[in-house]
Amino acid sequence: MNTVYISDLDGTLLGNNAILSSFSKKVLDQLLQQGLQFTVASARSVFFMQTMLKGLNLRLPVIEFNGAFISDFDSGRHEIINSISPDVVESIYKLILEFGCVPFVSSFNGIEDCAYYKDVINDGMLWYLNDRLISKDPRWRAIEDLTHSFSDLIVCLTVIGHAQQLLELQGAIIEIHGTSVETHLMENQYSPGWYWLTIHDCKATKDQAIQTMVENYGLEESEIVVFGDQINDIKMFKVADRAIAVANADAQLKSYATLVIGSNTEDSVVKYIHQDWSNRCTVQLDCDIR
Repeated sequence: MNTVYISDLDGTLLGNNAILSSFSKKVLDQLLQQGLQFTVASARSVFFMQTMLKGLNLRLPVIEFNGAFISDFDSGRHEIINSISPDVVESIYKLILEFGCVPFVSSFNGIEDCAYYKDVINDGMLWYLNDRLISKDPRWRAIEDLTHSFSDLIVCLTVIGHAQQLLELQGAIIEIHGTSVETHLMENQYSPGWYWLTIHDCKATKDQAIQTMVENYGLEESEIVVFGDQINDIKMFKVADRAIAVANADAQLKSYATLVIGSNTEDSVVKYIHQDWSNRCTVQLDCDIR
């Protein structure tokens, strides 16, 4: 049986510095040249993926923004876009303001990806904005009124603040729009103490993106093996044939794992893939010889 490997990025495939180690990159490159079917599913944008995974020949599309986009890795072209309904965007935006917060708005304007910002009201938001601007992320642009961005296809609203404030905001959003949106609340591992609440369309989940990719790329007979570390990977774990959690993963996610391997700082995902791939190649060779 053919095997497809799909990995989360931050806290899973990448080290704590958000960088793919030279070891992991070298091994992945070698395996991809041998025919390995591998891709990534992340809350990150394709711009970040292209930067971090530069040089790797990913033939399968990547899943970005937790499934809001399914995109070609090399060109960044979106093959699937799951945007939030305009009336839902406006309603949630008003809620965000009522809670004393200001979102970052991620979108596709029909030509290119955009990330809009207006007021930066806390150090958590400042860290994120500076991190993206330092990386020369071309999506970012200041805007006088965030509602002017709502003519785009909005794929994510990102609110950064303290845990309790965002937990209450998340509850209010779910109470009103629970069936039409997908929300995730997590601490930013690179800026401790600051939490991120992301709001997507209900179709923007990693599991649905994987199922779409399987159907569109003729992978129905393939075994799906996934790797993750956070609660936004739970749905992905549920649809996989094998769900592998790294040692540093959230305890809740580990309860859905078929196996727990080493941490993200030990190149554990790539080491597992390499061993699993080698074992399967050996088995296939034995079968061919017989």
